[in-house]
Amino acid sequence: MTSEVKKMPSEKILLAKQEKVAALTEAIKNSEAGVLVDYKGITVEEDTALRKELREAGVAYTVEKNSMLRFALKNAGLEELTGVLEGTTAIALSNDDQTAPARILGKFVSEHDDKFSFKAGFIGSEIYDEAGVTALSKIPSKDVLLAQLVGSLQGPIQKLAAVLQAVHDSKEGEVA
Repeated sequence: MTSEVKKMPSEKILLAKQEKVAALTEAIKNSEAGVLVDYKGITVEEDTALRKELREAGVAYTVEKNSMLRFALKNAGLEELTGVLEGTTAIALSNDDQTAPARILGKFVSEHDDKFSFKAGFIGSEIYDEAGVTALSKIPSKDVLLAQLVGSLQGPIQKLAAVLQAVHDSKEGEVA
């Protein structure tokens, strides 16, 4: 009788873990990009501020057990990332902005490098090591890049408009 009582909770726990891995696998598969970080000793205030900024950017951030992440990453076809799953691990996932997790966490890493560091990451099926994620973190957001593009196009367009106006004005002077 006691062996049956012990068996039921472990089956429930196993089922709960399998459901957790399945949900995590689905979240990873549906994301555009993800970053794995090591966090040690960050304060509640720092963690709350980080989570708020990530949430506002549409990035899901969770602390996960390495064993759960290992199964989920394998199931998602990102088995290469399992080699970094040691110590404390959190994962940040974005469904639409490929650089948001790295960019936001990169700012936090630079401010708290003694407590917080990149482990690895991915965009689609492309795997990035710590150095690769650090490089990704320095890429401006899509909005900033578009603003820079528009700004760089404005100058030549304004010059073209001025030249065309000058040609137009000189043609009017010849007609008169």
